[in-house]
Amino acid sequence: MTQSQSSPTPSLEKPSYEKQEFGDGKIERRHPTINPTTENINALLVNPLIGFTHDELDVQGRDFAKRHELGHLEEEFAKGAIIAQDATAFESLPMLSVEDKNTLQMEITHKWRQPKDLYFLVIACSMAAAVQGMDQTVLNGANLFFPQQFGIPQDTSDTRNQWLLGVVNAAPYICCALIGCWLTVPLNNAFGRRGTIFITALISFLTCFWQGFTNSWPHLFAARFVLGFGIGPKSSTVPVYAAECAPAAIRGALVMMWQTWTAFGIMLGYAADLAFFKVPDPHNIKGLNWRLMLGSAGIPAIFVCVQVFFCPESPRWLMSKGRYPDAFRSLRRLRGHDLLAARDLFCESDVLNKSMSSRCLADIHTLLEAESEINRSRNLLKEMITIGRNRRAAIGSFIVMFMQQLCGVNIIAYYSSTIFQESGFGQVQSLLSSFGFGCGFAFFIPGEQARVAPGEGPVPFTYSAEAFPLYIRAIGMSFATATTWFFNAVVSLTFPAILKAFTPQGAFGWYAGWNIIGFFLILLFLPETKALSLEELDQVFSVPTKKHAMYQLKALSINLRRWIFRSKVSPPEPLYNFEGLEKTYAPAAGGH
Repeated sequence: MTQSQSSPTPSLEKPSYEKQEFGDGKIERRHPTINPTTENINALLVNPLIGFTHDELDVQGRDFAKRHELGHLEEEFAKGAIIAQDATAFESLPMLSVEDKNTLQMEITHKWRQPKDLYFLVIACSMAAAVQGMDQTVLNGANLFFPQQFGIPQDTSDTRNQWLLGVVNAAPYICCALIGCWLTVPLNNAFGRRGTIFITALISFLTCFWQGFTNSWPHLFAARFVLGFGIGPKSSTVPVYAAECAPAAIRGALVMMWQTWTAFGIMLGYAADLAFFKVPDPHNIKGLNWRLMLGSAGIPAIFVCVQVFFCPESPRWLMSKGRYPDAFRSLRRLRGHDLLAARDLFCESDVLNKSMSSRCLADIHTLLEAESEINRSRNLLKEMITIGRNRRAAIGSFIVMFMQQLCGVNIIAYYSSTIFQESGFGQVQSLLSSFGFGCGFAFFIPGEQARVAPGEGPVPFTYSAEAFPLYIRAIGMSFATATTWFFNAVVSLTFPAILKAFTPQGAFGWYAGWNIIGFFLILLFLPETKALSLEELDQVFSVPTKKHAMYQLKALSINLRRWIFRSKVSPPEPLYNFEGLEKTYAPAAGGH
């Protein structure tokens, strides 16, 4: 498989322009016009600001500031509009002061030197991910105790008990897939990113507390099912929130932290299992140890509830509500400088206000606006399926989320204690071994020499957060997270029965087979998104699926001969016509 990829269209033509009056000065400005029959509309819009003069951009910036109650920052928006046309040409702009140029240069050379508010937001998002991970694994240790107490012991030949244990483990993920994830859009619309994170973290805390007071397996199932209302919308919202707030240069790394800190939460869950393992029962409480294990997952959620109110709201969400001054203040906290905040707000703004039926790109300030100019219906779920570019993004997200579960790695998160016991470990040894977890044929290796593998890591959530166009991203992430939680539920539900029937070696052989299938799914149907700007992503996902699959098969053959058999063959021709060109990036506030 190759990451070299290129042109869905025969050529990337320069867009034509039409004139329109603008502002009080009656300055005419040019706007690119779109041929709606073109195979890839957005591929024509490499930079929608090409064709505007600096004077025209100056007027646009000033007009934008006046229209949105930011007239006191008129000068900054004028400069920001000009900078947005070419982020690399700021050194030659005479209207910029030395301080302005130093600020822009620092953004490039010291990309990790960011305001403290941004890093506080990162910490809050990381803690939310840790809550997610801990929610998943505290049940791992509890699995050693509550089945016996609730009358569903696992050391019998009754397969019903294995299925009931699977149902209890899968309960929150069933809720996520069927209901929880699909509440993401209405919750975000009503309460914003911060409000949604607060509500879902509060639900996580209350349901973790509830689990500790259950007295039967149906009662525990009910508590865990409600936990899904905390897990689903949070897993959809936090990556998008991080992407919308982070600067472009470090956006991918911050979005990837979701999975990194989820893994950290998984480790905390195992630590809680070990910490409470030998807690004795008082005379009036049976199973205090596993009850404390389940309740402990609520502790990080309380920290998230407090942290999130000190974080700035997503600028994109504020603009969607018409709150431009608030959006500027939020961006000012996240960027640390008026000029950077003005540039990003200008770049992001009008995409949220365009007429959906207009083919003219009047009032366009960034590439982001081009997406809203395509004639589209209001049924976003339908568009995700019927529009080719969106459908291919959905297929790619489905594949990575599907394989995140079918690779088998999360089986260790939920059942490692049981699996290690089946392989001859003691209970404490099993929990200790669970600190480093994964899947594979490790169970053919006797005793403590067993090793584990990492799975897909942070790729699925990062990929899904990048793949969808901005206007459909919320529902796209809902679909992606619903997919991962649905198959998480399937895996959690079926594994106890598979383990009983196949033994550990056979069970992991089953998932090894799915990894082989996953290799070919990823090879044929998963376009690369790494380090691509929004216009390049549009181009990538506009390539027909058959064309992409045929190219990848050809590239696989060439690369096998080139790198494995050491034949002297030329590398495959690029599939996308931006290959080899300098990358341009979407406005930082938009996120991708």
